[in-house]
Amino acid sequence: MDEIETRLAHRLASLRAERGWSLDELAQKSGVSRASLSRIEKGEVSPTASVLGKLCIAFGVTLSRLMQMVEEGFAPLVTRADQEIWTDPDTGFRRRLVSPTSKQLSGEVIEVEIGPDQRIEYDGAPRDGLEHHLVMLEGALSMEIDGQIYHLRAGDCLRYQLRGGNVFQTPPGQGAKYHLFMID
Repeated sequence: MDEIETRLAHRLASLRAERGWSLDELAQKSGVSRASLSRIEKGEVSPTASVLGKLCIAFGVTLSRLMQMVEEGFAPLVTRADQEIWTDPDTGFRRRLVSPTSKQLSGEVIEVEIGPDQRIEYDGAPRDGLEHHLVMLEGALSMEIDGQIYHLRAGDCLRYQLRGGNVFQTPPGQGAKYHLFMID
């Protein structure tokens, strides 16, 4: 397990402890099994994007805010070579934190790569009304937000407020790469 995954495991454990929740309580709130939560907090396994989404909903934080919590310090410039990358062990979904991290600043940019024929589902929003601007860089992506499906190609931009669950779907034979601008 690399350094960011170790810090993520510790941060998830501390978020649960800060709330005074047992593993059973977090399992009930998130829909993630107690055994999986225990293994994640001990750093034995890396959580998938889907599991992190469920935990973020339970904790009431965005995935980006959670990732900021595990970043070290603030520098106004971060080179591409130094940008943190997290990869979902199940789907290969890659998330690069483009923006320099800051607990005091609210906007951020992430770069996401999803392979062909992947479906990533999030059950809810960590915070109602979270503003997103998704700018497609390469490939194709279908997004389902509030029951509405949007088909995106390179150069397209989808602006929305997240109020519930959403689905990211890439077609067979074609992945997607996009920047997601979030205003928390």
